[in-house]
Amino acid sequence: MKPTTALRATLATLLLLAATAVTAAARPALTWHDTAPWKPGGRAWDDTPTPFSRLPRRAEGEVTKAVWKLSLNSAGLVFYFRTDAPEIHTRHTVAGELAKPHMNATATSGLDLYARDQTGAWHWAGSSRPNSKTHEQAVLSGAEPALRDYMLYLPLYNTVESLEIGVPAGCAFEPVAPPSEKPVVYYGTSIAQGCAASRPGLTTPAMLGRKLGLPVINLGFSGNGKMEPAMAGLVAEIDAAVFVLDCLPNMSALSAPEIIGRTENCIRVIRKTHPATPIILMEDRTYGHAWLVPKLRQKHADARAALRSVHEKLAAGGVTGVTYIPGAQLLGDDDTTVDGSHPGDLGLFRQAEILLPVLKQVLKN
Repeated sequence: MKPTTALRATLATLLLLAATAVTAAARPALTWHDTAPWKPGGRAWDDTPTPFSRLPRRAEGEVTKAVWKLSLNSAGLVFYFRTDAPEIHTRHTVAGELAKPHMNATATSGLDLYARDQTGAWHWAGSSRPNSKTHEQAVLSGAEPALRDYMLYLPLYNTVESLEIGVPAGCAFEPVAPPSEKPVVYYGTSIAQGCAASRPGLTTPAMLGRKLGLPVINLGFSGNGKMEPAMAGLVAEIDAAVFVLDCLPNMSALSAPEIIGRTENCIRVIRKTHPATPIILMEDRTYGHAWLVPKLRQKHADARAALRSVHEKLAAGGVTGVTYIPGAQLLGDDDTTVDGSHPGDLGLFRQAEILLPVLKQVLKN
């Protein structure tokens, strides 16, 4: 007697439930560790509104509304921990959209795991690929069991509400304090914040931090790196190893007098508190299609002339320790942007390669 359709469906359901039970039994029980009480690397202030945001509470109402909103994004923040676990899971919740038209969900809302080898170098180990605002995933599995250090980069363009790290029960696990060296403070635009990296560990500031072995404070604010006086004051509060000022991509729409005034004020405010700390002043990257559009070429020329005049004026007036980086070759000669403006991974890497020897030299001096 042939089984009925209903009986076949019941048998299929029972088989599925049995397979699921076997799979669940094969999974190790996880111990979850809440990161909220930890101090992340890449955060300059402790009095932030959440553990995963970038500016102090008192900045609300002082900086522009746009900067404040963007400061709630966790770009550049990283948690350090040590474990011997063969697999590492993450569970986190974000508040905003998962992806953007020119950025995937891993970069916008995901997590990026790096492991340190026996020489002290950091290597990519895994990433989360969120498909919902609350997302759980094994970001690393099958690793050779050994006690090692990890760093977990947070999302570039989303507000993190919670984050836990899970390892199999019985595995060693401990949070690690972030590096205590003076940081590289990188103040800039959407490009500094990480648009359009494919994952959080591939921003220019993040790559520089790993290459230099120094903590990095990412103060990139998409569309809003404009050197307003309030932001200049906040930047100057940080006891930095070096300040990188990469705001011209957002300031190029301003008039020349505004570019000159804001840049000079920002540098003088920093110099008042940090008379000898190196400052790197960067021109804007070149639009990918500027060769074809005269208006864009003129925009670059005018903005760069204004920025260069500030550097020359300050140098003539005795302000030392400001290194000037031209923008023409920051992204190379070929096509390295996703939209003509924002560099992809290759463009971000090229920026880091240009900045790295400059940073090494000024830090050495």
